[in-house]
This record gives sequence, C-alpha cells and structure tokens, in this order.
Amino acid sequence: MTKLQPLANHYSHDVSGFIPPAEPGVFEQFPVLARLWEKAKTYLAVRSNDAHTLFSLSLAQSLLKHHPQADPLVVLPAILLHDIGWSQVDPQLVLSAIAPGAGDKELVLQHEKLGAELARELLQAEEFDNERSERITYIIDGHDSRKDSTSLEDSLVKDSDKLWRLTPHGVDTVMDWFGLTRAEAFQLVESRVSNHLFTDAARFMASALVAVESANLFEQRQALSD
Repeated sequence: MTKLQPLANHYSHDVSGFIPPAEPGVFEQFPVLARLWEKAKTYLAVRSNDAHTLFSLSLAQSLLKHHPQADPLVVLPAILLHDIGWSQVDPQLVLSAIAPGAGDKELVLQHEKLGAELARELLQAEEFDNERSERITYIIDGHDSRKDSTSLEDSLVKDSDKLWRLTPHGVDTVMDWFGLTRAEAFQLVESRVSNHLFTDAARFMASALVAVESANLFEQRQALSD
C-alpha cells in the first residue's frame, strides 16, 4: 500500500499552510462514477482488477486533459467498467487467457462480451444517457481484442488500460502473476505497451513511467537505503 502518512518531519516546522487547495478528484467531478464504482467493485475483485481499474481511471482522466474534445462521460465510465467481465470467467483460467505464449482469445472475447452486458445493466440502473451507454458498451466489447481504434474515446480507454502496466503497481502485479523478477516484468510490459499506444499524450506518459521504473532498477538505486 502507498505510504499516506509521514514517518518524520526533518524540518521540524509546519509547512501545510503553503500547500495550494487540491483540485476535485475524478469521483467528486463525476458523482455517477462513485455510484458505478460501488456497484462494479464486487465484479473487479479478480486478478487485482479493482486496483488496476482505479489506476487506469486516473490515467484516463489525465489523458482527457490533453484531449478536451473527447467525451469524459464515455471515456471514464468505459475504463471504470472495462474489466468487470473477468468476474464471469473461471478464476483459474484468467491468467492463462493473457499469459505470454498461452493466450486464450476465446476467453478474452468472453470477458469483453459479458463485461459489456454487465456494463449495460449498471448504466441502465443509473438511467445513463442511451447514446453514451451504447458507445461505452461498444468500447468495452473489444477493448482488448480489437487492435484498431474506432474513436478518440476508444483510443483513450485502450491507452489508459495499457499504461497501467508501466506503473509501479502494474509491474508489481505482473511480477507475481508470472513469477518474474522486477527487471523481467518491466521488460515484458514495456514491450507490450510503448509501441502499442494510440495518442501522443499516452506515449509521453509512457516514456515518463519508463524513466521512473528504469531508475528503480539502477544498481545504484537498489544499493541505497531509504
């Protein structure tokens, strides 16, 4: 878990008065997302999809700042709900569906289609706009298997989903999925992300995440005692 409280105050003075007000978070800006999350999180308790989804949601929000012409009420619900279909797949088969050299395309398609159906039900319960709902479920039903993008919103969902793999949480997760060292997991995810993004903003974000993780792997960094 990310450290939330300090272990010390080496300066010994209170500087909190100099901190500017925080911007509203994505759940505050879009209360419907908070309601959808409460309904979706039970479907996401598979393969760390709950944490993966929250990281991807935040990445999508950042990408939207670079693409003001995109519809956030398509992109954000789509990324929030994109992996709920894995809950309908045998948990013992989930990793075999995505493992290098052992991918099962039928299971990937199954999680997309069932996820789109579940998403439609959750959106209807929220009385979500029908046109947006159709766009959201279309994006979900193809977010992994469809290699091309059909819209800017589709691109942003695909990019934020992939970018998660380069986050520290993504690398941590892939390590334990496949029993890889950090260096091996990082090399694997970078090969599956950096040349497979649709937007320039995502490519810039990927390069920054790669830089951070590369520093983690420096021998000099690992020799330090934090």
